[in-house]
Amino acid sequence: MSKVLVVDDDQESRNLLCEVLEANGYVVAAVEDGAAARETLTRDGDYRIVIADLRMPRESGLELLRHLRQQRSKCDMILMSSFISGPERELAQELGAHTLLEKPFRLSDLLQVVGKLAGRNPIEISS
Repeated sequence: MSKVLVVDDDQESRNLLCEVLEANGYVVAAVEDGAAARETLTRDGDYRIVIADLRMPRESGLELLRHLRQQRSKCDMILMSSFISGPERELAQELGAHTLLEKPFRLSDLLQVVGKLAGRNPIEISS
C-alpha cells in the first residue's frame, strides 16, 4: 500500500486530493505547508510520494524538495501550481521533482502519475 503526503495551504484542494487518492486505494495524509510536511516525514518515513503546492507560506514546495534531497530522501515529489516560471521549472528539475502539474489539472492525470510512481495501474476517473 503506497502512502501519499499532500502538502497544500488551500484546505479545499487538500480535501479534494485526499478524497480522490483515498478512493483509489492510497493511504493519504495532508498538511498545510512544507514545514509541517517535514515534521510529518520525520515522524513517519514510509511516505513514497509527496504532492506539494509550489507556493505556500512558511515553506514552499521547492524548499521542501530541496530539504528532501539534502536528506537523501527517496520520496518522489510531484509539484503543482497555477503558474510555474521558467526558473522555478528548471530548479525543480535540477532538484529531482518527478512531475510538475499546472493548475487546473485533470485528476485523472494526477492519478496516472501517482499510479506510475506507486508501481500500479491507476483506476480511471472522469474529470
